[in-house]
Amino acid sequence: MPARYWYVILTYIVMQLSSFVLVPFVPWMQDQGLDLAVVSYWWSVVSFLLAVILTFFLLRQDMRAPAMRNATNPGMTVVWIIIGFFAAYFGQIIAGLIETYVLNIKQASENTSSIMDAVREVPAFALIVVVFAPVLEEIIFRKILFGEIYKRTNFFVAVLISALVFGAVHGDFLHLLQYFVMGVIFAALYVKTKRIIVPIITHGLMNLLVVILQLYFTPERLEEIERLQKQLENMQTIIFGG
Repeated sequence: MPARYWYVILTYIVMQLSSFVLVPFVPWMQDQGLDLAVVSYWWSVVSFLLAVILTFFLLRQDMRAPAMRNATNPGMTVVWIIIGFFAAYFGQIIAGLIETYVLNIKQASENTSSIMDAVREVPAFALIVVVFAPVLEEIIFRKILFGEIYKRTNFFVAVLISALVFGAVHGDFLHLLQYFVMGVIFAALYVKTKRIIVPIITHGLMNLLVVILQLYFTPERLEEIERLQKQLENMQTIIFGG
């Protein structure tokens, strides 16, 4: 594997661990009356941005290289992004149903909840979810990890390893199946189109959808919808009887 790929992986690891730099300054921040959560959210935004910039710098050789042979043209690239989005959407629904009704796992994800708390507190955090994370994760887990294993083995071995690592890195082991399914779909898109931009955009769109739904369907709004539904049922009973 080229040295630059190892540097990209190291950049990602350092970025993930960079928050520990703040630990010695916690007492000082508390004395200043700073909100530690807000500080950590902004630290994440900046560290992710720097990681993306450094990753692009390290991969400048790859970005200047001609497109892979048989790579999809711009028109088909857009088509596969759309196909990939719906495949990922329904794949996640099916995985969620399996978790709920076969594995008896509740669908409330602590990982998603903590991310949405950050987005509500610091809206700029959404850039991590929709842009920075998809870019870094697809480059590392699909282009580098999956791509390098795929060259030496086959699709099934490469997708199994990369998708499992992708799921494990998110730390939400109860919902590992959903992350695994996403990993399989993103890898398939990369192989089919030979363009890493396809799984990057598909991943970003999926995350954007989750953010929008989570922001719109708040507990209060869900209660309101349930209340309106009951009112409609009562009206239906009055009008039609029974």
